[in-house]
Amino acid sequence: MRKIALWAGLLSISLASHAQNTPSSPIGTISDVNRSNSATSKYDPRELFHPLFNMQPGNDYRTGSGSPGPRYWQNRADYQINVTLDDQKSTIAGEVTITYKNNSPETLPFLWLQLDQNAFSDTSRASKTTPVTGGRFGNLGFAGGMTITNVSVEQGKNKFVPADYTITDTRMQIRLAEPVKPNGDGVKVRLAYSFKIPEYGSDRMGQLKRRDGIIYEIAQWYPRMAVYDDVEGWNVLPYLGAGEFYLEYGDFEYAVTVPWDHIVVGSGELLNPNDVLTSEQIKRLGQARNSDKTVIIRGKDEVTNPDTRPKRSGTLTWRFRCQNTRDVAWATSRAFVWDAARMNLPSGKTALAQSVYPAESATPDSWGRSTEYVKGCIEFYSKYLLEYTYPVATNVAGIVGGMEYPGIVFCDHKDKKDALWGVTDHEFGHNWFPMIVGNNERKFAWMDEGFNTFINTLSTANFNNGEYNRERGTMHDIAPALFQPTEPIMSTPDVQQSRALGILAYYKPGMGLKLLRDVVLGPKRFDFAFKTYVDRWAFKHPTPYDFFRTIEDAAGEDLGWFWRGYFYETWRFDQGVKDVKYVDGRAEKGSFITIENLEKMAMPATVELTETTGKKTRVDLPVEIWQRGGTWTFRANTTAPLRTVVVDPDEKLPDINSKNNTWRGEAQ
Repeated sequence: MRKIALWAGLLSISLASHAQNTPSSPIGTISDVNRSNSATSKYDPRELFHPLFNMQPGNDYRTGSGSPGPRYWQNRADYQINVTLDDQKSTIAGEVTITYKNNSPETLPFLWLQLDQNAFSDTSRASKTTPVTGGRFGNLGFAGGMTITNVSVEQGKNKFVPADYTITDTRMQIRLAEPVKPNGDGVKVRLAYSFKIPEYGSDRMGQLKRRDGIIYEIAQWYPRMAVYDDVEGWNVLPYLGAGEFYLEYGDFEYAVTVPWDHIVVGSGELLNPNDVLTSEQIKRLGQARNSDKTVIIRGKDEVTNPDTRPKRSGTLTWRFRCQNTRDVAWATSRAFVWDAARMNLPSGKTALAQSVYPAESATPDSWGRSTEYVKGCIEFYSKYLLEYTYPVATNVAGIVGGMEYPGIVFCDHKDKKDALWGVTDHEFGHNWFPMIVGNNERKFAWMDEGFNTFINTLSTANFNNGEYNRERGTMHDIAPALFQPTEPIMSTPDVQQSRALGILAYYKPGMGLKLLRDVVLGPKRFDFAFKTYVDRWAFKHPTPYDFFRTIEDAAGEDLGWFWRGYFYETWRFDQGVKDVKYVDGRAEKGSFITIENLEKMAMPATVELTETTGKKTRVDLPVEIWQRGGTWTFRANTTAPLRTVVVDPDEKLPDINSKNNTWRGEAQ
């Protein structure tokens, strides 16, 4: 999902509440200097380094190391879907057949499905929990939702028979005549359904009127199996808007019937190009698959030309297949400009990057570069994390500001330059979190939004020699905003205050991974551990514990103090220089430097000493210096009076009070 707050907005919050104000007048005394900057410490090492934190034992399903255990299991759902778009009524109608396999060790007497489209109704829980002022996830003023006209079940040799079911808001329970047995038994469910397409579906889907036609972005468009796992059994939290999705993996085949003059793009591979494309478009797609430069498949001057369609009346059915995925989405319009290019993957394989957008957005500073952006970010992630797993990556310009689905993302049709790069980069990062690494977004948004916010810093630095990699302030600048929310990262998105979601789901966890990489572990150790997490949990369902333990296991570091202070609590961070003394009162014999930790969070410390001769010395201290208390004294082999002593000189730590970070000696 699109970043809720931009860096500029985050910094404006920070700078409004925090001005860096290093003392300008030097303090002349040597002993007890900068006492005026010291405050009563809130720090308690027994809380931060609690020996029983994160000590829940592993089991056969999820090990203590953070790996899937020898008896790890997850269920599977395969889908066959056929739907038709009525562009006069703006409705979708069709049928889905779900083949569900129970790999769990438990018998299932009933099934739960998700009907997330029901949120887009005035009678839904989502509507009733939307403030009167509305908002990004508002669901007011629309009589939508799914109409279910038939539900049947096939078990064993018994053909499809009507099923007993009940619908509660965005959940459907199917009560089975015969329970699904454990360890591989299966059941088929068939549902006929329809719904009215919302104009703005909580920034997940919707329709946008353009000069040449309506752009339909279609998601949450079929009944989907809820996840049954070893952690909670059936996961049945309602869909309220802020919390996203948790889905089973499987193979999808789906057919979309639309008016003859539409272009359709969707998750996965188009199976019948000869039926729905012209020979010229097929030729151009072939050129794009062998070109690192963007190739126009249908130009803006061709959008209204009926010759760009293989027929001039009726409807066309587009067929797609997407394998080993947790979801599919699609978009359609008669207004689409279409271009594409080749993506080069580490194994030597290739995939297709493509973009569709209205003629109004077809400018060189806007969507004319979209495919270049898609190619750039996916090639980077494929090298850094795991190779891209879908045959096509599609960026769609429409009403949705930024939303991700497997192999396809929806971005704002108005975005240009760095804004379009940023949202494209972020949404395609989601193809790793949560599309490949399938965490529970409805409970733990930070496990995909925060992870993407972090990797976006790396991909942006990499893209086109850092074209959009602009300075956005230091950790000192953003610290007040990071610690402003009164809720911890480890809270459900629908529980968090809406104004805090951008920080708690995106920036604070994203900057937490940056701290681990830049300060605590270093890039080499962190990158190896992060990739190990992706390798272990690709196409599986990790919990926060699995992530924490994998990072510790692969990096070789007990990080319980970091997880607790930064993720589970709202503890703040403040280091300072407390005292400077010379050995035996003589500068040439060395110095004793005392630093302090004043807030409840702690981090490793870097201290830079500058002597009056200009000589600089750096001292790096591990986090363990804070295990016995909130002050630490070390001896430095200085040989001249000290001009300054600075803790965290590169401002890599989110220190909420930089006033006490610098000690200044007597004027020379």
